Amino acid sequence: MNDSLTTIADDPAGVWAAGIGTAGVFALLIVVVWQIAVTWRSRMLAAREEEYRRLSAKYADLLEDNTEILRRWTDELGETRAAVASMERMMRELD
Repeated sequence: MNDSLTTIADDPAGVWAAGIGTAGVFALLIVVVWQIAVTWRSRMLAAREEEYRRLSAKYADLLEDNTEILRRWTDELGETRAAVASMERMMRELD
């Protein structure tokens, strides 16, 4: 073999450079995957929060509708009670 040709394994600085480079690539990959996971989780949380807001608004509308229906039924029940009371008085007067 030619003494002027050396391999990376023969050069301590080359071994360290390769090791540091490999560690750097793995660290970069870990950071990229971590950031993708964090971004995905944030989007899922934002979507869930938006769904909660939408459901809350829908619930508020339904509650308002139910309150209006209850008010109408209460008014109608009051009118029915008044009509029944009037009929009772008329029937008592006829007896």
